[in-house]
Amino acid sequence: MTPLLKRIKIATIAVPDLDEATALYKQWLGYKAIAQGKITADHARLWGAAAMTGRRFATMQPASKTDVYIRAVEIDRVANYRPMTTWGWNAVEVIAEDPEKLHLKLAKSPFYIVGKPRRLKGYPTICATQVRGPGNEILYLTADLGNPGTGLLPKPGAAVGRPFIMVVASGNITNTQKWYCDTFKMKRNPINGNPVDIIQTAQGLPPSHEFPLTVASLAEHGNLLEMDGYPALTGPRPCHHGQLPPGVAMTSFGVKSLEAFKLKWLSDPVTLKGPGYEGKRAACVVGPAGEILELIEE
Repeated sequence: MTPLLKRIKIATIAVPDLDEATALYKQWLGYKAIAQGKITADHARLWGAAAMTGRRFATMQPASKTDVYIRAVEIDRVANYRPMTTWGWNAVEVIAEDPEKLHLKLAKSPFYIVGKPRRLKGYPTICATQVRGPGNEILYLTADLGNPGTGLLPKPGAAVGRPFIMVVASGNITNTQKWYCDTFKMKRNPINGNPVDIIQTAQGLPPSHEFPLTVASLAEHGNLLEMDGYPALTGPRPCHHGQLPPGVAMTSFGVKSLEAFKLKWLSDPVTLKGPGYEGKRAACVVGPAGEILELIEE
């Protein structure tokens, strides 16, 4: 069974200052803005976020020149938003060449170090560090230091490569897994309890607290979805009416055809131009944790 989600195409972050975000991503991560402008009414309607009309955006490409992007959109600051405490898209995992070297560099930057480089339990060659960006978005910067470009991880192609995992959190991981696996024909993997120190810290939980986690593979190699289960003290993400939510706001996935889905779109599919779209149709749906998915035909 081939998953209906082919690959990650765009990770969208919502930030209060677009100029600050694009400058930091360029200087410290090597991401260059290759398309900039204002969000059209059609595009805002597609996202179910009418108040985004006329807001500025920038689509940024990694130095590897791969066609997977991080898009920054400008929103009003949400004063009471704290990352990794609400449901929805909570992190973008980006492939990197050397997280330990990158950590030393970013420690001197405006990016805030959330987690120092650490080897993954059970995968001793995989190393990851985590940072918080200017819009309270969380980035995991990950590499396989023993076998770069092999196994689950894609080749970075630059010091900081493309997004390859999107992390969604919900209050009911069983329902979230069922929705994704049923809707997109993804293989169910076991849900295991794991202590995650950066989430424990964000939520004020003890080191012994375990979060139920699982992953699901997309059709193309090196593209994964991580699902995290959050405890009862969490809830929907605060946001301004009609705007995208702060932090990691949306994930765009490539699909073969929108006709394969019987979903309640936020609006009728729209044909769009620019990086990530290339004149293809796109439509948006809201997932079980309130997260926005943009599906783009390829």
